[in-house]
Amino acid sequence: MNPAQGTELRREIGLLHATAMVVGIMIGASIFVQPSEITGRVPSVSGVIAVWIVSGFLTFVGALVCAELASIFVRSGGVYTYLCELYSPVAGFLWGWAMFWSIHSGIIAAVSVIFARYASYFLPLSDLSTKAVAITVIVALSAVNYVGVKQGSIFQTVFTIGKVFVLLLIVVLGFALGARLPGHFVDDAAARPGAPLGSYLAAIVAGLFAFGGWHMVTYNSGETKDPGKTIPRALLLGTLIVTGCYLLVNAAYMYVLPLRTVASSTRIAADAADALVGFGGGAFLSGMVMFSALGALSGLILCGPRVYHAMARDGLLPGWIGSIHPRFGTPHKAIIVQVAWSSVLVATGTYRTLFTRVVYTEWIFFAMLAVGLVLLRRRAGLPRRLPGHEFLPALFIVSSLAIVVSQVAANPAESMVGLSVVLLGLPVYYLRARTKKEESHADR
Repeated sequence: MNPAQGTELRREIGLLHATAMVVGIMIGASIFVQPSEITGRVPSVSGVIAVWIVSGFLTFVGALVCAELASIFVRSGGVYTYLCELYSPVAGFLWGWAMFWSIHSGIIAAVSVIFARYASYFLPLSDLSTKAVAITVIVALSAVNYVGVKQGSIFQTVFTIGKVFVLLLIVVLGFALGARLPGHFVDDAAARPGAPLGSYLAAIVAGLFAFGGWHMVTYNSGETKDPGKTIPRALLLGTLIVTGCYLLVNAAYMYVLPLRTVASSTRIAADAADALVGFGGGAFLSGMVMFSALGALSGLILCGPRVYHAMARDGLLPGWIGSIHPRFGTPHKAIIVQVAWSSVLVATGTYRTLFTRVVYTEWIFFAMLAVGLVLLRRRAGLPRRLPGHEFLPALFIVSSLAIVVSQVAANPAESMVGLSVVLLGLPVYYLRARTKKEESHADR
């Protein structure tokens, strides 16, 4: 028997936990640290708010596309499964290949290092001990997910509720205590009256990356109760919650601080706290970033192995990677493989190079999802659940490709290297397919 098919994943994720996964993964450290990626590119408070609204809207459209696909294809694997069904297994394999070797494992490594670096605010850590803390956090959270998806999703839910509470606290305190400050929503007087369209496009790209991770809940369809309904609802609720939080928090930042300060700050939550209550923002920032990083990391660790399990289930990876633990009902060997590679990326420091070179390529796959959905509707005569069923997917396709083009134009050499990393999966796929075919002939 193929070990990937020995037992089934347990369906223990409900709407609350699935929504918490969407929110918890999307809200990472960036909202506490550096909104300057957006505010530095636009000249006005209204421009900043507009960029966040547009970024949130486009993310919501992407969530609508994934929600419709999730209602059609309910197996675990999410984007991987959709690409396989819409196109061919090779498309899904390339997604999983990029996920494991760079994108997903790289994000896990990067977030764990962020946690460890901010822990050094409270503890004296050398470079070596920082890496040790990062790896320890990866191992500890993986252990929680190893013993059960229910435990992992509960852990994720608790941290997500905490993060949303902290964001709302920042908003309430910002507008309440900030009322005594002399100026509110102050534009940069030195800025030009307007900014070129390219600046707004670059700001929207930065905003979209701040919303990253919205699709990852689809990886856990096989462990979700009534996934055809729960996953779409979680996607839509989660993206709306995050968009609302981002708009409110950025409004609070700009209520308390002049736009020029917001644009130049690399520790915006701390600077806002200093303006409100005096010195002590550094400790506040560090604690919030660590808390947020833990929540995001828990969700990332929970989601990834489900894709590798699905790939093994379909014969695109060795069967043992898809093994389900007989007691805990989790893809335990896929979790161990993810821990091992993410830890290697932390220890060697190579995660940054891999991630920055390859991360833009995921938007190629997102565009493919929207194209595939449109073609599937026409081919299979499916009911059109998506509002604006022709316009919205087209808008998302154009937006996704615009991100890819802008990233390639900004860093052509790095982008080509990143694309080459993804395409290296092609010979591996065909080698695996040939091996699988030979094994099938040998069994006859």
